[in-house]
Amino acid sequence: MLGNLTGWHLLVVLAVILLLFGAAKLPALAKSMGQSARVFKSEMKEMKRDDEVAAAQSSDVPRPADNGTASTVAPEPRRSTDPTV
Repeated sequence: MLGNLTGWHLLVVLAVILLLFGAAKLPALAKSMGQSARVFKSEMKEMKRDDEVAAAQSSDVPRPADNGTASTVAPEPRRSTDPTV
């Protein structure tokens, strides 16, 4: 599909881009594209790390039994002493 493109075609495309965006906006455009690529890459790494953590948690490794410590028991809701409620 792109095998018929030559160097001249690439130069024409670059000239059209330069005319559309202007020389002053091209560095800002390149910077924003680089920042977007960095954010995308870091998010992909984070998703991969989250998947590895989830896989490690769901593996067949036995978990310690819940002994009802304060950190695992929800507090009781407060009851009102007001008889009108």
